Amino acid sequence: MKYLVAFIVAVCALWKASAAGPPGKDLFERRCTGCHAIDREKSGPRLAGVYGRRAGAIAGFTYSESLRKSGVVWDRATLDRWLANPESVVPDNDMPFRLADEGERQAIIEYLRQISSK
Repeated sequence: MKYLVAFIVAVCALWKASAAGPPGKDLFERRCTGCHAIDREKSGPRLAGVYGRRAGAIAGFTYSESLRKSGVVWDRATLDRWLANPESVVPDNDMPFRLADEGERQAIIEYLRQISSK
C-alpha cells in the first residue's frame, strides 16, 4: 500500500511539473510581461527568436538609437549582463528593468533560448 501511495504522489508531482511548462516560463510571465510578450510588441519588443538575434533588429519597433547601433547579439552572456544591468551592455537604452537574482536570470534566459529554437 505504501508503494502505491508513493507512486501516486510521484505521478502527481510529474504531472504538475509538466503542466507548469518549461523552466523559466513562470518567471518570464511574472517578471517580463509587463513590457514584453513572446509573439507581439508591447512597450518592449516581442521576444520570440530573441536568442541569437542582433539587438534592435525587429523591423517596425522603435528602439533607442544606442541599442540599434550597438552590434550586440543576444546570447547567454549578453542576456545575463543585460538583465542584471542594461546600462552596462548598452548605455542610454530604454529598458529600466533590472533583475538582480542570478538564478532567475538564468531560468528566464534558458526559457528564451528554448522558445527561440522552435
